[in-house]
Amino acid sequence: MKTVIMAGGKGTRIASVNAEVPKPMIPILGKPILEYQLECLRDQGYDDVILVIGHLGHVVRDYFGDGSGVSPATGKPFGVRIDYVVETEPLGTAGALFLLKEQLTDDFLLLCGDVIFDIDVERFYRFHKARGGVATLFTHPNSHPYDSGIIMADKEGRVTNWLHKEDPREWYRNRVNAGLHFFSPKVFEQGLFRELKKVDLDREVLKPLIPTGELYVYDSPEYVKDMGTPDRFFAVTEDIRSGKVHAKNLSNPQKCVFLDRDGTLNRYVGFLRNIEELELLPGVAEAVRKINESGYLAIVVTNQPVIARGEVTVEALQEIHNKLETLLGQEGAYVDAIYYCPHHPHKGYEGEIPELKIDCACRKPKAGMLLQAAKDFHIDLAASYMVGDSDNDVQCGINAGCTPILLPGESAATAQYQSLLEFVDDRVL
Repeated sequence: MKTVIMAGGKGTRIASVNAEVPKPMIPILGKPILEYQLECLRDQGYDDVILVIGHLGHVVRDYFGDGSGVSPATGKPFGVRIDYVVETEPLGTAGALFLLKEQLTDDFLLLCGDVIFDIDVERFYRFHKARGGVATLFTHPNSHPYDSGIIMADKEGRVTNWLHKEDPREWYRNRVNAGLHFFSPKVFEQGLFRELKKVDLDREVLKPLIPTGELYVYDSPEYVKDMGTPDRFFAVTEDIRSGKVHAKNLSNPQKCVFLDRDGTLNRYVGFLRNIEELELLPGVAEAVRKINESGYLAIVVTNQPVIARGEVTVEALQEIHNKLETLLGQEGAYVDAIYYCPHHPHKGYEGEIPELKIDCACRKPKAGMLLQAAKDFHIDLAASYMVGDSDNDVQCGINAGCTPILLPGESAATAQYQSLLEFVDDRVL
């Protein structure tokens, strides 16, 4: 399978770090960004690469050659085969694909050359192939969704909307495009690639696939971060140095802090039915942000019998969770996933949903939600925590094989969330 890497960026916003080389060639700990990408791909068998170069493209070619040589940074073979396409004029983020359409006759991976990532590529590809769409985006939560494009999708991963950062928004799921894409060659059936011209990948290639249902998202907590600003550059440098980047690859066992919702993240109001009643408790965003920075996953697991009782629709619950993610995102924090149990074992409520009135395996204190998350994200439960404010949360953690952490009750709300912060500081960081 071929991988196309757009490696011609100028890096205007990061020029203060290094303006002498194209953005993908800016070194981190002595090695260019692009070399980190090639190593991740090579180590997983993706060794057939096409580099699209433009601005200072000779720097890229002089360093990598055809991929058969030895890295000046590591002294080890690159171990890839590299072909080049040269943009003699700016072609945007996708125009150069016109020059490649005769070569790209099978599925291919398209990457931005200015991101550091370490992901399980085959896992991503299996998802793309199973959905059968024209394109699949790699999406993930980030710490600044308020200034990022937001991708909205249904439960099958089919994209339903794409909000650019200038578009109005209220409550949204924190999922952004990471700059990694799988494509079917069917993309070239669009009239867009009949001639060589400047093309915007997001707005002209991908967004038009939404109405046809041919654009999907693959959501993952793995490490992908762009080098758009000096602050992000220095953050990534530290993440590489600490080993966090590789550790987040889902081929490796993950550690997780599972978090109860009501009374742990947001103020307890009984059955939360009205989105207006959702309010983060003091210190929660800071605690979740520290979990994010630690490399642990942050996953919410919550019983929501209001669904079975017919008091809240699935759509309304999703909007409540969108508000939770938006509020966290406004303070630089995010959750990697939210699992909820919609069931309730006791029958006899007016308006209830009969098929959801069951004794299920996912309702806490049973461990079903944690076990499913462990399967989805390769989580080592024995190295993980279950944090909540009730005995059910404690027993759930025990049943799953996690370390349970019981926070003080709602009557001590301020102390409770100092306690959450103390837990993160003492046990996670």
